[in-house]
Amino acid sequence: MKKKILFICGSMNQTTQMHQISRWLTEYDQYFSPFFSDGILGSASEAGLLEFTIMGRKRSQRTLEYLRSHHLKLDIGGFAHPYDLVVTCTDLIVPKHILSKKIVLVQEGMTEPETILYHAAKNLPWVPRWIAGTSTTGLSDAYHKFCVASEGYRDLFIRKGVTPTKIEVTSIPNFDNCEKYLHNDFPYHDYVLVCTSDNRETFIYENRVKNIKKYLDMADGRQLIFKLHPNENTERAKREIEQHAPKSLVFSDGNTEEMIANSRMLIAQFSSTIFVASALNKIVHCGLEPEVLKSLTPLQNKSAAKKIAEVCRQVIESPTEP
Repeated sequence: MKKKILFICGSMNQTTQMHQISRWLTEYDQYFSPFFSDGILGSASEAGLLEFTIMGRKRSQRTLEYLRSHHLKLDIGGFAHPYDLVVTCTDLIVPKHILSKKIVLVQEGMTEPETILYHAAKNLPWVPRWIAGTSTTGLSDAYHKFCVASEGYRDLFIRKGVTPTKIEVTSIPNFDNCEKYLHNDFPYHDYVLVCTSDNRETFIYENRVKNIKKYLDMADGRQLIFKLHPNENTERAKREIEQHAPKSLVFSDGNTEEMIANSRMLIAQFSSTIFVASALNKIVHCGLEPEVLKSLTPLQNKSAAKKIAEVCRQVIESPTEP
């Protein structure tokens, strides 16, 4: 009987990462699920109160459509089988029935800055990790192995308190071969690209009008292109840009990585898009010092999914109890 693996997906980035890893583990029986939770968050998700998160119905539906289109087996919630391994892109929430399994955690992308909420979640046991966002990635210690993007991130996670022996530097799928995005048919070149955030949709303050005016100054006369965050209120964002930067181009769809590849400069906040720009040696304005960004940029080894699969194989075949 084949051993079973559950891949927990989420955003489209997380979902495609899980799928890529699974392709190197075909000797195992594989099942996939959109992201889920138990307890209060599980109830809130079922009630439609978490639409701004990866547990929202809209994102879950997109995940299911992707999984079904690739004819992958589903186990929504992960209850149907006794799994030998669980692979997930986040440990901000770890459902109780998953805690008893062997877990491999995969870094999904950029981690958010360490705010007061990060320190509260790290130091106060009654404060949930998810309240601080991805800044608390890795702090659950619920996993056997944690696959990370780079040596810089390894050092960062160790500083936060992650057990060094649990970390494997593998790079991460979707960001391990950024030069492939240079070959594209996006018709514009040498512009300043702004990748917006969904801060306002996740109840974080942002003065978008002030930022648009700042981006115009930074562009210094060059064509300004806005790529809207997929979770953003598109109509509102377009209306604001048309009013305050009317000569700008605005895209709500399209391949963001290819847009970055053709740009001269990228302006973004704490978004994984900055990894692509950094790997392609673009000018990046993101709130990080250039040397720090370079140290965090995922290894361009073109084999992250394969390397993560090797880690998964070692864990699932290990006699160590979860």
